[in-house]
Amino acid sequence: MSVPSTSPQTAPGGVARLRARLAAPPEAAKRVQFRRPLLPWLLLAPQLAVVATFFYWPSAQAVISSFYIEDPFGFGATFVGLDNYADAVGSSEYIRIAAFTVMFTVIVTVLSLAIGMLLAVKADKVIRGRPAYRTALIAVYAIAPPVAGLIGMMLFDQHIGSIVRFAALFGWNMQVGLSYWDTAFAMIVVAVWLQIPYNFIFVLSGLQAIPSAVREAALIDCRNGLRRFRTVILPLLAPTAFFLMIINITYALFDTFALIDVMVKDKPANNPITLVYKVYLDGFRGNDIGGSSAQSVILMAVVLVLTLFQFRYIERRVHYG
Repeated sequence: MSVPSTSPQTAPGGVARLRARLAAPPEAAKRVQFRRPLLPWLLLAPQLAVVATFFYWPSAQAVISSFYIEDPFGFGATFVGLDNYADAVGSSEYIRIAAFTVMFTVIVTVLSLAIGMLLAVKADKVIRGRPAYRTALIAVYAIAPPVAGLIGMMLFDQHIGSIVRFAALFGWNMQVGLSYWDTAFAMIVVAVWLQIPYNFIFVLSGLQAIPSAVREAALIDCRNGLRRFRTVILPLLAPTAFFLMIINITYALFDTFALIDVMVKDKPANNPITLVYKVYLDGFRGNDIGGSSAQSVILMAVVLVLTLFQFRYIERRVHYG
């Protein structure tokens, strides 16, 4: 006499387990389960150690140092409370540098993202010579910021600079290194030029991820290219644009340090600088460890508030498909 086989679904309790599995949300089915609770922490330990060593510990040291006036050779420290913060915020020079940093960050972010997006849209339409065209646009990304600053100084040199000669044709006597706004213009041009390839790569990847059926439907519904890009393509690129906006703001605030150092080296008093470069000047050249630490804490707090604002309000307008 044969015994009928019992499947897991028809076994006692199998129907209940099957119903529970079908009723569970999709996220629960994709969630990774670890049998040993310590295994996830062991896998995260190397990255957590790097973050703690190179971010949290230096940040804690900066916060502690900001309340002291320290001897540059480490022989002693005097507790001064919030005096370093008051001196920084109450300084007219600090306010002027902060205003320039805001202007520099906004201009570099907007221009580099807009130009990178424009070049990506044009590159996406190229049929012949597409690899060479893309390689020429991406190659700039391989240039290190100090090298980019050196190239910028050569292009804006008073005697041999090609951009200076071109500006002279329109009556503009450009004096980079001597004129405040001429130097600011040169810094912005070089910073934007260096960041364009990064934006170009991501926007082009986002454009290629858009299905061809969507593009064809948009082409039928709207013949105007600018309107089609604004109403169809740009909303689909919103997640990429939001990510690039955060990266570009971070780049303008911090990653342009080497570029600025090369372009204003030995003459920072007569030229525009950003807040992160002022931290370096006061801390390493002026030996004001406490004051530079207070400035770095202020800058860190501003970036934190700005990041929270971006994720709290701007990300609401971003729709992830």
